[in-house]
Amino acid sequence: MIRPDHARTLHLAHREGLILPNAWDAASARTLEHAGAPAIGTTSAGIAFALGYPDGETAPVDDMLDALARIVRATSRPVTADLEGGYAPDPDGVALIVTRALGLGVAGLNLEDATDTGTLRPVEEQVLRLRAARHAADTLGVPAYLNARTDTYLAGFGATPAERFAETVRRGRAYLHAGADSVFVPGLTDPATLRELRGALGGPVSVMLLPGGPDAHTLLRAGASRVSTGPALMLAALGHTLTLTRDLLGPGTPPATPGPGYAQVQEWFSRPAGGAGSSARPH
Repeated sequence: MIRPDHARTLHLAHREGLILPNAWDAASARTLEHAGAPAIGTTSAGIAFALGYPDGETAPVDDMLDALARIVRATSRPVTADLEGGYAPDPDGVALIVTRALGLGVAGLNLEDATDTGTLRPVEEQVLRLRAARHAADTLGVPAYLNARTDTYLAGFGATPAERFAETVRRGRAYLHAGADSVFVPGLTDPATLRELRGALGGPVSVMLLPGGPDAHTLLRAGASRVSTGPALMLAALGHTLTLTRDLLGPGTPPATPGPGYAQVQEWFSRPAGGAGSSARPH
């Protein structure tokens, strides 16, 4: 199931700049493929919600990996998996989870430095976890794309913007040195700051689209190597479902959507991932 070719494709896409939509189940993954996504990420929040749990490593790890397996099977596109903090208390445990995820066929991994209490792990501790993840991939012979997330901006680290920026640089450089391919900084949306951070790190920077923030192409021009959606697509789908259901229960309006119809989705899943009829671009 391991797909080194997918990992190489993901590396190439990052060098060129990648807009990465995030899936939460098999249906959303197949939909993203048919929309033309060259690669697909997972959203840990979306998977947790779909499984009936809050975000933050509260879903059983076996359930999370089963959901990841269904996403990988549903698409021919490279999948990069959000593994949150690694679902383990120590580097050896992180390596085990990474090995299991790569065995499912994922091409990339996200590992974050935030704990379940919202604090940031010490840099030295996170470096050991990233090294363990890289070693696990190397042992399998998979050139997995390792995206090291730091929550300095999302958590509002420091008393000043300058302190937050400096800590992001300190952590980012350490993570890249530990074997990460890019540094993921959700919460950073200012193009000028992004450009400065890219220069200070000397390596790729990934960011997340946020409501009210710049569009994906603006962030790519500012130096982002990857722009992902996080849980935004799932939340939008839930919002649309909420509106349609209220209309159904109120005036009795039948659910209608400009999206794919039953027959089209039935055809999608009657064919293998990437089969004839897909509008997705080849990779």
